Amino acid sequence: MGRAFEFRKVRKLKRWGNMAKTFTRIGRDIVIAVKAGGPDPANNSRLRVVIQNAKGANMPKDRIESAIKRASSKDEKNYEEIVYEGYAPFGVGILCECATDNPTRTVANIRMYFTRNEGTLGKTGSLDFMFERKAVFHLKAEGINKEELELELIDYGAEELDGDEEEIVITAPFTEFGNMQKALEDRQLNVISSELLRIPTSYAEVTPEQREKVLAIIEKFEEDDDVQAVYHNMRLED
Repeated sequence: MGRAFEFRKVRKLKRWGNMAKTFTRIGRDIVIAVKAGGPDPANNSRLRVVIQNAKGANMPKDRIESAIKRASSKDEKNYEEIVYEGYAPFGVGILCECATDNPTRTVANIRMYFTRNEGTLGKTGSLDFMFERKAVFHLKAEGINKEELELELIDYGAEELDGDEEEIVITAPFTEFGNMQKALEDRQLNVISSELLRIPTSYAEVTPEQREKVLAIIEKFEEDDDVQAVYHNMRLED
């Protein structure tokens, strides 16, 4: 089915909870972006990306502005970005991206979710071989000639353009995220969302019963307020 098919499936492999959880995740992204580069999107490319994604998730404008204002306050917590990785039962790799103001609390919780569900917390980098990081951009397709755009963006790291009449998906190495973002901004293209994703390089084969058990474990991670995103390499279809 090819790599394009795998990228279309990637949102199934990156999971987060309901709308409230999504808005909380974006709120923390705003705090991290503002703390790192200031509250002015014109001078903070990371904040521009987060605002863009917030709009794509239908986060209300007043909520976005309120989050930026709070993030600018000296009283706002600082969040540390940490990645935890390990194995669920049946050889399924799980990777959790977290943003936390208390790493001691977060690692204790992550370890508990693994051990209480027959899994193990691994060392940092132990699952590097299992996931490939990619920059992924979603654009409105209206008015775009996909073939011409692909030729224009090759010099900025574009590896593949995929999509349909409504949406175009551009993939690039994660190291080219900034270059691609600037190229799209310079062309004033309608970007829906952009993010760094972790794509499995191989998949763990499981039975339907095993799959349901692992998905239940993944939900435990998703429910934790410190967890921003959960990735796994379990095959979701028979």
